[in-house]
Amino acid sequence: MSRPVQAKRPSPSSTPVEGAWSAKMDRLRSRVRPQNRLRVCDDNELRQHYDEAEQAARRARFVAEANPGDELATRQAVDADSARDQALSALDAASEFLTFRALPRPVLEELIAEHPPTEQQAEEGAIFNADTFPAALVSAASVDGMSREEAEELLGGWSAPDANALWDAAWQIQQESRVELGKG
Repeated sequence: MSRPVQAKRPSPSSTPVEGAWSAKMDRLRSRVRPQNRLRVCDDNELRQHYDEAEQAARRARFVAEANPGDELATRQAVDADSARDQALSALDAASEFLTFRALPRPVLEELIAEHPPTEQQAEEGAIFNADTFPAALVSAASVDGMSREEAEELLGGWSAPDANALWDAAWQIQQESRVELGKG
């Protein structure tokens, strides 16, 4: 009895697995880096009006979902959603938005290296100079084109909570992960 002839393997460049991997790699390469948007609005009344409209819309949706078939509750939920949308439009119109994008890892690491901590900061465990790095990062991560000098001006001239929010918007997006270790 003769041995069966071994099947001829296709060339590596034409395997379905390689084609699938190539397509997957293309998708991974084309991922958009995450962004953060900071709203700046000095009109407290508009912010409060929107917050109240959002809460009213949530309550109305809850009542409508708890009472299926109740046309009045459904109508009130639709009206509350509309009022919330109008309040958001008014808030948006009175706001400025600053957008920050995550930097590629090597760029962020280089930026950190350009702003080493002082001796005292290093003793306290800092990985960058807290006096110079924030403005550099805010500028580098700004999608809007904010210069380092403008970042320094805002960080130095705004109130502490507002300056911290500006820093947080630029720093937190650098820490955002959109991957997870799956089960299975």
